Parts: sequence; structure tokens; C-alpha cells
Amino acid sequence: MYQADINAGKAFLKKLLANSTSDQGMEWLTQKMNQLASDSAKDKDLFLAFSAATRFVGKETLYVNEEDLKQADTIRKGFNPSRWTADQAARTLLLLSLPAQDADAFVKKVETLFSTADMGELVALYGSLPLLPYPDKFRERAAEGVRTNMGDVYEAVALENPYPAEFMEEDPWNQLVLKTLFVGKPLYRIYGIDSRSNPKLTRMLSDYAHERWAAGRPVSPELWRPVGPFIDETNIKDIQKLFSQPNETEREAAALACAHSSYGPARELLEAHPELKHKVKNGEINWSQIGSKALA
Repeated sequence: MYQADINAGKAFLKKLLANSTSDQGMEWLTQKMNQLASDSAKDKDLFLAFSAATRFVGKETLYVNEEDLKQADTIRKGFNPSRWTADQAARTLLLLSLPAQDADAFVKKVETLFSTADMGELVALYGSLPLLPYPDKFRERAAEGVRTNMGDVYEAVALENPYPAEFMEEDPWNQLVLKTLFVGKPLYRIYGIDSRSNPKLTRMLSDYAHERWAAGRPVSPELWRPVGPFIDETNIKDIQKLFSQPNETEREAAALACAHSSYGPARELLEAHPELKHKVKNGEINWSQIGSKALA
């Protein structure tokens, strides 16, 4: 399990935020961060500042370049603030300013915020999880986020967030992947999608695909990404079906799935489609491209 460097995270977010809000907004935030870091701070100081962040720093999307993303990844593997907003960064900075020597006290404050938060505040809270102290204490809260009906909140939990892949148990993780498909979001934006693939998820995805086929509905080609390493005699016919489809993206997905399989019949299927095998070998097709095309 990984614990992010708190001070490095604070310095990095302050740098990004300074390019996305006013000097007055930064002055307000710095004052509140100092206030919350002191031993005399009250819980109400946190709650009031957390609520007021949007009013003082705004909701502009952070300016994040490639160098910033590289730096983010060194602070916390998988940390990607490219879609964060100013208020989200400010609220995360407020949380990172809290004294954290007492784990129970820290977790209690964050949980209180979760229980009273509006949608924007929930986005910040879920997005902050991989940067917070004691991240393992928020597993149940993250699993609850998977069940939300609020689209922005769900994205904050599921997409470009390294927390689920590292901390979620298998069942909530599998539900996250399945729900992402169900709500029409791209799997390629789920951090750790390949490392957390598992046989139970493969069965769930195959069943889901059969349900959609039976109803005459399309199946996202991305669905087969977690299936590839677990192709076997129970689902090889699904892959054969993909190869027979007129949609090129589905055939490409079948080829990629087979390329990640050690199952003999799957490798034979790929050999039977040399043009697709060549594209896979040369990197001309990948799961991110397939996800982008599927949503186009």
C-alpha cells in the first residue's frame, strides 16, 4: 500500500492552483491552511472553509501540462489531476493541512465531511483519497462511492483515480468496472484496469455481454480488455463472435484480447487473423484507441 508524500502533494497542488485562481484566492487559502494546521483549530473551521472554497478560488479547470503529470506520478503513482478544478484542489489542500498524528481524529473529520457534503464537495473528497494520510481507512467510503447515482461523483471515484485499484476489495472493484461500462464511461480511464483483472470479473463481463446481445444492444469493445488474460473454454466463443463482426473496432478488441491470453485456442484465433496480429504487434491498435473509438 502506498502513502503519498503529504508535503510534496501540498506544494504541487499549490503550484497548479496558483495558475488557476486569483492572488486573493490564494491568500484566502493559505490563511485557512495555516489556521487548520494549528492545534487551536476547531472542526467548524474546517467545515466552513471546505464549504466556502468555491466562492474564493473558483471552479476553473487546472492548467496541467505533461511535465506536471510526470511530477504528479512521482508524488503518487497514478495521481492524475488533469481534470481537477480549482475548488477541488483547494479542498484537497485544506484536508492535507489537517494535523494527522492522531489517525482516528483525522479520519473522523474526513468522514464527517463525507456525510454532509454536496456534489462538488464529494468530488473533491473522493479525488483526494489517494493523497490523504491513512488511505486504507477509507475503503468502505470508496466502495460506497461506486454505488452513487451522481455522475460527477462517480467519475471522481472510478476514473483517473489510483485509489480503487490499490485499496478496493475484489467485489467492489468488479462492480466499479461493470458499472463504468453500464453508465457508458471508458474503461481506459480506470487506473489499474489490467492489474486488477480477475476470473470473477471475467464471468460477470461475459454474462453482461450475453444479456446485451440477447436484448439486441451493442457491447462496448472495451469490455473484453479484462477478459483477455482469462479466456478459456467457457468464453472463447464470445471472442470468436467478435472476430466475425462487421465492426472493425470489435475485431480489433478480439485481437487484443487474444494477444493477452496464454490459452491455446485464443492464440490460434489470433494467428488466423494475420493482419490484426500485425497491427497488435506493431502497436497500431491499443485499448485506449479502442475506448476512444467506441465512445466517438
